[in-house]
Amino acid sequence: MNDDAITFAGEVIESISGFTMDALGAALLIIAGWVVAGWVYRTTRRWMDRWERVDPTLKPLMASIARYAVLVLTLIAVLAQFGVETTSIIAVLGVAGLAVGLALQGTLSNIAAGMMLLFLRPFQVGDYIDADGIAGTVNEIGLFTSQLTTFDGVYVSVPNAQLWNRQIKNFSRLPTRRIDVTVGISYDDDIDRAMAALKSVLDADDRILPDPESQVMVNGLADSSVNINMRCWTEAGNYWSLLFDLHKNAKQKLDAEGISIPFPQRDIHIRTGAEPIAAARKTSGGSRKTTKAA
Repeated sequence: MNDDAITFAGEVIESISGFTMDALGAALLIIAGWVVAGWVYRTTRRWMDRWERVDPTLKPLMASIARYAVLVLTLIAVLAQFGVETTSIIAVLGVAGLAVGLALQGTLSNIAAGMMLLFLRPFQVGDYIDADGIAGTVNEIGLFTSQLTTFDGVYVSVPNAQLWNRQIKNFSRLPTRRIDVTVGISYDDDIDRAMAALKSVLDADDRILPDPESQVMVNGLADSSVNINMRCWTEAGNYWSLLFDLHKNAKQKLDAEGISIPFPQRDIHIRTGAEPIAAARKTSGGSRKTTKAA
């Protein structure tokens, strides 16, 4: 073997050894960066949980930002391990960011929507919301998705963009809520007596707020009943329990007063076959047309 071959073989071995060491170092950096990112996320969450001034809605987002920041630094360190210049790293990240932004428009829209949700704060962690059918108690607002729990205990993960683009009803935002209960009575019953009985049901419940004052009014003359509406205000936490109790108490009070809640009724008039139900005659020009049904 001549000197050139020996030199070439030595250079190949040296290059392979250098690349192997660089690859091994990059793998160790990736593993270490991933572990550190997870540790930073958990530590940030624990630290922010101890800080009472921080809004609970911001805690998972800040922890996620810290985690992704560590992962980005890890990526830069891995590229530097292979001899890539810092300026080249920035240029590559810029181009890659543009390409990723174009390819992941939906994902980035979730991030933007999450930022808008946190900035405008239409709801917070712990609020019960209904966004055009997406309903539940908010557990977490993340960087990409928000986690909710439905009233029947089902976990729901919703992309932030879907929440942001819908009409959001926040049932926990305001401290008080209005309750309307409609009760139908028979046309033969005394309306004033029924209204007085239902007003006594409202006055007897301590969960009903004195201001605004509760009301009882006739709000409709239906086919089979006179509809009387019971309206009152209560604290948001008492809404459902009070609503259920008002239905029960109203029925029991009307029964005690001898006032009926009628079933839907319809009067049917039947005529014999010898009598016409309808007859119409129409004369036009010199002709006459007669319609008769029996």
